[in-house]
Amino acid sequence: MGLFTVENPLVLTFGLLGNIISLMVYLAPVPTFYRIYKKKTTEGFQSLPYVVALFSSMLWIYYAFLKSDATFLITINSVGCVIETIYLAMYMAYAARKARVQTAKFLLLLNVGAFCLILLLTLLLVRGPNRVVVLGWVCVGFSVCVFAAPLGIMRKVIKTKSVQFMPFYLSLFLTLSAVAWFSYGLLLKDMYIALPNILGFIFGMGQMILYVIYKGAKPQKIVENEANSVVEVTSVDTNATLIDVIKLKEILSDRQIIIVGHNNIEDVQEQLAKEKNIGGAILYQHQNVVEV
Repeated sequence: MGLFTVENPLVLTFGLLGNIISLMVYLAPVPTFYRIYKKKTTEGFQSLPYVVALFSSMLWIYYAFLKSDATFLITINSVGCVIETIYLAMYMAYAARKARVQTAKFLLLLNVGAFCLILLLTLLLVRGPNRVVVLGWVCVGFSVCVFAAPLGIMRKVIKTKSVQFMPFYLSLFLTLSAVAWFSYGLLLKDMYIALPNILGFIFGMGQMILYVIYKGAKPQKIVENEANSVVEVTSVDTNATLIDVIKLKEILSDRQIIIVGHNNIEDVQEQLAKEKNIGGAILYQHQNVVEV
């Protein structure tokens, strides 16, 4: 295949760079899953990002096979599928029953249902070169949604004045990955690869700028009553973002806040449901809020 010849040294260079940097991004959650393995609990972490990442890899592999000259997309996304599958298997092994059921629903809906529907529609209803065009726009649309996800994190950084939930190196690698894949798509004259990475670069740079602005800022304090795990609150508005105990006191009316330590918040929720004596309480755990 001409892709690997010296006639295309820049394609080869950016393809390899894209693979190396994307691999680092895929491996970024390893410390999180090592902690899950050690503690035998998911600690309230969500599985949806890993389900979405697996679906994205599956889509790009399908596109690359149809495109036939985007070999580097196949290599990195194949590795991505393996890594994300391992993450999800570990999550299913250590999550509470409710989280496992929810994850299974996500997988069936997105990775089985949606992917099979896209596969059938593009194979049965679209012919010839148009198949690549249709699938390319599907990949672009989904990638735009994925790249827009950091907006929530950026909003949280601005609101809390804390970069705790936005690691700098992850933002850096995501930005470098966007640059590498944009260049790869541009050199291949493939706008479906290049276009979404423009947005990825913009959001990546935005995250790093926010990190520089707020890394030295004093974050909002989260005050917890460790001695008394049940706090009575008396406020009115329930339609607001829940951030910490202070904010909970401002926005909830006549509720109990039960502060959960390092336990799995879903396990505590299940236990309280069995006891049937804490109805209407709010479980609070470092950026996790669940109504019982």
